[in-house]
Amino acid sequence: MRVLIINTSERTGGAAVAAGRLVEALKNNGVKAIMLVRDKQTDEISVVGLRKSWKHLWHFLWERVVIWKANCFHRHRLFEVDIANTGCDITHLPEFRQADVIHLHWINQGMLSLKTIRRILLSGKPVVWTMHDLWPCTGICHYPGICDHYRTECHHCPFLYKGGSKRDLSYRTFRKKQALYTIAPIRFVACSHWLKEQAQTSALFVGKNVVNIPNAINTSLYKPGTKQIAREKARLPQGKKLVLFGSLKITDERKGFTYLAEACRLLAEKHPEWRETLGVVVFGKHSEQIAEQLPFHIYALPYITHEHTLVDVYNAVDLFAIPSLEENLPNMIMEAMACGVPCVGFNTGGIPEMIDHLHNGYVAQYRSAEDFANGLHWVLADPDYAELAEQARRKVLANYSESAVAKRYTEVYNQITGKHA
Repeated sequence: MRVLIINTSERTGGAAVAAGRLVEALKNNGVKAIMLVRDKQTDEISVVGLRKSWKHLWHFLWERVVIWKANCFHRHRLFEVDIANTGCDITHLPEFRQADVIHLHWINQGMLSLKTIRRILLSGKPVVWTMHDLWPCTGICHYPGICDHYRTECHHCPFLYKGGSKRDLSYRTFRKKQALYTIAPIRFVACSHWLKEQAQTSALFVGKNVVNIPNAINTSLYKPGTKQIAREKARLPQGKKLVLFGSLKITDERKGFTYLAEACRLLAEKHPEWRETLGVVVFGKHSEQIAEQLPFHIYALPYITHEHTLVDVYNAVDLFAIPSLEENLPNMIMEAMACGVPCVGFNTGGIPEMIDHLHNGYVAQYRSAEDFANGLHWVLADPDYAELAEQARRKVLANYSESAVAKRYTEVYNQITGKHA
């Protein structure tokens, strides 16, 4: 069986990382899989990049222009929505023609248009679509927040200027998706139970089959190591407790850094002796800009894409903090736990599915900086820290290993192609 996995980027963003890991998981379990991307960033032979063209930039810009116009020429939230009005036609490529299954992942920002997806469905090839957010079942947003219009029909979109209108861009895109999904069946996959539950409430998904399969991780690469050696490699101090916070873009409000900053302030007030013994490792774009917002010493690192370096960073720290306000199934929780690092996160999205409260980490009350501080203290001061770390690793081995995830996807592929395992 040949599977073509499609994603906008090869390495940038959580969906890209998850898609790439799935390719390796499938290959290691007897499935011929390759990945097609617009933005190829490595020399990996199992990843095929679209031929460089000025059209790619034009697709990206034209979509933004249409959104910008619909937003009354305001830039606010310009990159929080997508309309897939333009994109690349991949149906003529040999990789597409040779594939038995077309597997879509995150295909926004000019990679695929709704018209291209229509051509894919009309080709007759079975299609699987792994959702890394809610965009496939909303009008134009990836995370709707408190808006629930997608459950009936998108309109008056809060992501558009002054709340949009009755027949705004979200309404028109919603109707286009509605028509698109009637052409041929799509097997939708949600990476978390939370995402599956949200998707099934969408009017776009009435009668649609949605299954829950988590992302995979290479547990032979992401594994516990010697903390002293890891800190030497990452150039981090040996004598401190270290908390890790990371994101592609640190200043993204959805990643919740302000809550971490407030939690650290509360922690420093209650435990002033920790001001000298606790440090915060921050990696991501603009990480150096937040040093003055924390009461503890900051160790700023750039966004890390090399996996071996990332493993060293995880093994160098004592805790991974993820104060995100909206998340699906964060790769970084999976990575940290695979390395035996307990995590603290809010009770939102797929986070409580990954962190088992008071068993392998701490799930804090949503948007409560005080409870987040409690979680940081509970993990760092726990006399049974070693047991926490071991349980974190066990959770990943049982649920997110390559073999477990590849087996579940293979079952889906066999079902939609009519083949038997």
